[in-house]
Amino acid sequence: MKRLPDFEAWAIFAKVAETGSFARTAAELALSQATVSKAVTRLEERMKTVLFHRTSRRIVLTESGHTCLERAARILSEGEAVEAEVTEQSKSLRGPIRLAGPMSFGIAHLAPALPDFMAEHPEVLIDLNLDDELVDMVGGGFDVALRIATLADSSLLARRLCTVRLLLVGTPAYFERFGVPQHPRDLVHHRALQYAHSRAGSAWRFQHATEGEFSTTVPSPLRVNNADAIRPAMCAGLGLALQPEFLVWDELQSGTLASAMPDWQVPSIALHIVTPPGRSRPARVQALIDFLAARFAVAPWARPAQD
Repeated sequence: MKRLPDFEAWAIFAKVAETGSFARTAAELALSQATVSKAVTRLEERMKTVLFHRTSRRIVLTESGHTCLERAARILSEGEAVEAEVTEQSKSLRGPIRLAGPMSFGIAHLAPALPDFMAEHPEVLIDLNLDDELVDMVGGGFDVALRIATLADSSLLARRLCTVRLLLVGTPAYFERFGVPQHPRDLVHHRALQYAHSRAGSAWRFQHATEGEFSTTVPSPLRVNNADAIRPAMCAGLGLALQPEFLVWDELQSGTLASAMPDWQVPSIALHIVTPPGRSRPARVQALIDFLAARFAVAPWARPAQD
């Protein structure tokens, strides 16, 4: 198997040629003089040639050393340049951010929020991926993700932004035709428009302050993998749906939709910002996290995170 070049040794060799001294190179690179000497010796043994003539008073490049110096110096300068660039990007608000979020929330709330951030930080490049399926943050190279759920334990780092209520909603015309359910048991006489990614599955589970929990399965003519796809059937009066408040807030305010069974609560979910393992993150990523946290904390549908 072919060995990789000894990049560290070539960089040290270039530095020795620049300073003209093993001792001075060791001091500048914060290495021991023995480490510097061994690196040059490794190269000479590997190349089967002598790179420096050494005397008690000075070192001088050999002909072979002169031949190698230009490319070795390039290795050193390129390494210094890439580290400087990455360090600068990590400290300044420029460079790429890969961001993931759920489809409906992303279209309705995340994408409309981004122009303000982009205007404030024009050198940050955002790569937005929207999908109702949970993305592999590490495998997909994502810096930040928004997740709306009760999070399972994982190695990911999560910051809870706010609580999101799930409401039982339908059109006023639907309720006028089929009646307004007062108790979850009444739902057997209704029709459910189901969201496929619900962690509760096909059962609808409710909680009451005094009556406890009640779970029921409602006849369903439609099951979809995106919450927005429920809207046409719901608006046509074909059934009821459990919808996150952020998706139906405007319709509830205008009266286009109405909610039912206010005393029976569906277990709330929460909006989280999730990042990969490791607490060090570039300044641009932290700036986006802080921006989104501030933006969604004051949304009209957001409930305090401690709820």
